Amino acid sequence: MAPVLQGLWEYVKSGQEDVLRSPYLPASFAFLAHVLLCAPFLTLDALGSVCLRVRSWRMTAGSGPPPSLSRWLECFCRVLYKYVTVVLPVTALFNTLINLKLPDVAPSCWQLCVEVVACLLLFDMLFFMWHYVMHRVSWLYRNIHQMHHQHHTPFALAAQDCSSAELLSLLLLSLSSAWMVGCHPLSEALFHLINTWLAVEDHCGYDLPWALHRLLPCLGGAPHHHAHHSLQTINYAPLFTHWDQLFGTLHAHVLKRHV
Repeated sequence: MAPVLQGLWEYVKSGQEDVLRSPYLPASFAFLAHVLLCAPFLTLDALGSVCLRVRSWRMTAGSGPPPSLSRWLECFCRVLYKYVTVVLPVTALFNTLINLKLPDVAPSCWQLCVEVVACLLLFDMLFFMWHYVMHRVSWLYRNIHQMHHQHHTPFALAAQDCSSAELLSLLLLSLSSAWMVGCHPLSEALFHLINTWLAVEDHCGYDLPWALHRLLPCLGGAPHHHAHHSLQTINYAPLFTHWDQLFGTLHAHVLKRHV
């Protein structure tokens, strides 16, 4: 019996094989997904200046007003410049070396779920280690990671506002996670979308009533990562909380909202 997703996979492949095989696709997909998934939070930031309810969801009493449109635009230009000048050419070389193959058969729903969860867990472990080292080794912090911490109160688009080296490392870690798991391309695309959404939500500056960390306690969410930006010596894991628990760096920081 053909997998449930076979029709979707055949539709995606139909006439698009050159695009799917393009070494420029991962970086282009990562940038566009990041920008599009930030759009709801741009709307919230715009509403925050006039809507009391939206402001009540913002975190920390000293965070000030939501970031202005000009701040969003400046951040967008910085991230775009780093993608074009560094991330796109290097990841294109990486994807040329791994020689992506497009299977004829779609994954089963079970395979899709297992591969996505495996990628999320592997990426979380790899980035936890890299993030921890960047904070512990002063040279790495000064030259690679410090730029990201210019945002003491982060906002959604700032999830990728970091040095070119760090931005490149993030994408290479996510691509390597999918490669090590041996993902089907559909599973890999879904993994990248979920991973990007969680990163955007972590940096959004809002503790929303419907946020994923409220539904899944294993996720740190925006309060978890906001505490990291505030104190910097805690909560290194990007997605889940178990690595911080194991290494004693988990801090359930209670953040005060302001109106």
